[in-house]
Amino acid sequence: ENASCPTCGEHIQTREHIPTTCPAFEDCRNILQSASEDLIVTDIIGTEKGIEALSAFLKETDAFKKSRRSSLYRTNSQPSSIPE
Repeated sequence: ENASCPTCGEHIQTREHIPTTCPAFEDCRNILQSASEDLIVTDIIGTEKGIEALSAFLKETDAFKKSRRSSLYRTNSQPSSIPE
């Protein structure tokens, strides 16, 4: 299976790539930053607030799925956010 990122073409798509650096998810990254301003993966997956943010991010983006919703590529859309 091809290991490159299907959205931006990065040579190797890592677990960290999608939530922290992939340009395709830039508009939704604020969801994760509500739990970790600097997008530290251990903060995101290691805290309740981080897990809630990750869940909201995944729901909004369909990241890590083989086929993503077309809404990922909408323009002028505002991603949803998690409640405080």
